[in-house]
Amino acid sequence: MKKFNPSLYFITDSTGWTEEEFLYRAEQALQGGATLLQLREKNKSTREYIRLAEKVHTIAKRYNVPLIIDDRVDVALAIDAEGVHVGAEDMPIATARKLMGDDKIVGATAKTVPWAKEAYEQGADYLGVGAIYPTTTKVKTVLTSTDTLCDICNAVPIPANAIGGLNKDNIDILAGIPIAGICVVSAIMKADDPKTAAEELKARAQELGLC
Repeated sequence: MKKFNPSLYFITDSTGWTEEEFLYRAEQALQGGATLLQLREKNKSTREYIRLAEKVHTIAKRYNVPLIIDDRVDVALAIDAEGVHVGAEDMPIATARKLMGDDKIVGATAKTVPWAKEAYEQGADYLGVGAIYPTTTKVKTVLTSTDTLCDICNAVPIPANAIGGLNKDNIDILAGIPIAGICVVSAIMKADDPKTAAEELKARAQELGLC
């Protein structure tokens, strides 16, 4: 398995930001301690997605943080990103693994234990499990209980991260669950100071033994 650190997994959202501000916020998150970076773009054309991904990848490389492309294996391959994340309605995990190759990271979304086991068997390197809380992103979410999250963590040998509406003030609910880390979007992306937000979130997660 590839070596990567999912403890503070930052997922971007460019909605409402100029490209300059968006790239600034992505870099601030990395400066604040984000250990994995996902570029998530639902509405850009392939050309636009590739163009932005190249710029984000340049930034991520400076901090030695792997870049994961959401949904789009073609974009990930085009810029030689470190990995791709596929959801339930995206390309099958096994197909993504075949196209990406064994040396790249393939992540998957899982909301049930059977789903998690299937994702692992198909070649997923990590799982995003949630949503733990309602989110403010445009991504469709179904809430996942902390009991299910715990069951998933114990059912598969790959890292499982909690995702969905998480911030430094509400992650206490995850204490005692053997997650590998947390995934956040708005808690950093919409913060007045993304770097400080990342630092505080990471510190709180470490206090709770979540990463």
